[in-house]
Amino acid sequence: MRFVNPIPFVCGINRSREFYRDRLGLKVLDDFGNFVLFESGFAIHDGRSLEQTVWRTSPDTDKPYGRRNLLLYFEHEDVDAAFRNIASHVELTHPVERQAWGQRVFRFYDPDGHAVEIGEPLAQPNE
Repeated sequence: MRFVNPIPFVCGINRSREFYRDRLGLKVLDDFGNFVLFESGFAIHDGRSLEQTVWRTSPDTDKPYGRRNLLLYFEHEDVDAAFRNIASHVELTHPVERQAWGQRVFRFYDPDGHAVEIGEPLAQPNE
């Protein structure tokens, strides 16, 4: 068995696809309408349809799915350029900061309130 990826539920699939494609620069690999797979392996799914598929029930609300209990992590070679491109379009948690382990990151919320972190690539142990 191998872990593939989490799939965040979103309440506005078109809005979220555009956000991740246009703002974060992810390339859409497949778009099935209610499910979007990006080249990196990251995916989003329309929450209403996924709840119906998995739990055979539909939500009785259109509230965003983000609960501030999961962090979606991405890396970018130029974290400062990513910050300049993204910061004015999101609710920031904080600007670019150096973490205790030395990595520079910034954090914000996507359109559904999912926490997102963009960090510079971590050096691998053998580098």
